[in-house]
Amino acid sequence: MRIKVINGPNLNLLGKRERDIYGEMTLAEIEQQLTNLARELGCQVDFFQSNHEGELIDAIHACRSGYDGILINPAAFTHYAYAIRDAIAAVELPVVEVHMSNIYQREPFRHESVTGAVCRGQVAGFGPNSYLLGLQGLVEIIGQG
Repeated sequence: MRIKVINGPNLNLLGKRERDIYGEMTLAEIEQQLTNLARELGCQVDFFQSNHEGELIDAIHACRSGYDGILINPAAFTHYAYAIRDAIAAVELPVVEVHMSNIYQREPFRHESVTGAVCRGQVAGFGPNSYLLGLQGLVEIIGQG
C-alpha cells in the first residue's frame, strides 16, 4: 500500500510560524512520525510540499498511477482552491484531508473547506496528531476497498 502525503503553502515553515497555533514541530518531524507509523501499518508514505497551486495539482494527478490514496493538508488552499478540489475528485482515489488547527474555531473565512467535500474524511484540530489520525483512517479506508 502506497500513500502520498501532500502539503500546501507555508507548511514548510512549521515550527517557525504561528507557533501558538501550529506548535513547535517541523514538517520534517511530522514526516518522520508518519514514516514510523506507516511502517507499523504496513504501508509506504511519500511526501510532497509546495507553495504553488499548480504544483499541488500536478502532484495530485501523478498519484493516479502507483498510489492507493492521498493524505492532504491543502492549508489556505482549503478554503478557495476549486482547481485543487477538482483534481482530488478527478484522481478517483481515497483522500483524507488534515488540518493541525480546528478550522471551524478560527476566522470565519476558514470555516468552509471546498476541498473537504470531495475527500473521504477530514481530521482537524489535533496538531501534528491530525496527520497520524488521518493516516490511520486512510489505511483503514483503503483496506476496506
